[in-house]
Amino acid sequence: MKRTILIVDDQPEIVELLSLYLEKENHRILEAFDGREALQIIQSENIDLMLVDLMMPYINGYQLIKKVRQDLHIPIIIISAKNDDNDKILGLGLGADDFISKPFNPLEVIARVQAQLRRSYSYKKEAVTPSETPQLKVGDIVLDENSFSVIKGDATVTLTKIEYRILELLMSSPGRVYTKQQIFERAWDDYYMGGEEDNTINVHISKLREKLEENPKKPTYIKTIRGLGYKFVDQK
Repeated sequence: MKRTILIVDDQPEIVELLSLYLEKENHRILEAFDGREALQIIQSENIDLMLVDLMMPYINGYQLIKKVRQDLHIPIIIISAKNDDNDKILGLGLGADDFISKPFNPLEVIARVQAQLRRSYSYKKEAVTPSETPQLKVGDIVLDENSFSVIKGDATVTLTKIEYRILELLMSSPGRVYTKQQIFERAWDDYYMGGEEDNTINVHISKLREKLEENPKKPTYIKTIRGLGYKFVDQK
């Protein structure tokens, strides 16, 4: 199935290279050379995935991701020469799904794009499939698997796709310890290699705690089991 991919980068040669490889995979490619132009395209087109550089004029990649995430849950992959850990953590924390450092291997970009599209398709397919157990309730947190919503007390909590999948896994068996490998392979649907993947998991767990815990620094729901992983605790 042909998917529409938006490439956002202020370097024409990068856009041309990515377009060439992605078009060979039968994808429809749209191009933008700054964040402002990208937002105009998003308003008029149905985008399935976005590749985003960080350093761009007018609206940079961080600002663009933040704006897109207010309305859309499409996969976003950052491709940037800013590959410091803090840059990666910030980008993932704002809602990006993956980070690829420049210079890159185009074949790796293709593989990661295809992986994100598979996950996105699977996620949307699940959304229209009735669940036998439509709700997970632990303490005052309710996860509705039919509407893909999370409610804490009387308030709706907005989660990204990855945050939702992590929470869904943890809440499915309260008290069970899930390793980082189990969490990564479930939430990202990809092979776990450790190292960078560990940092990615830590960022998303931190974001979940900020949204669910009364005191994220002293979590009562999502507990770290040092050397093993994480578990969700039922507040009985």
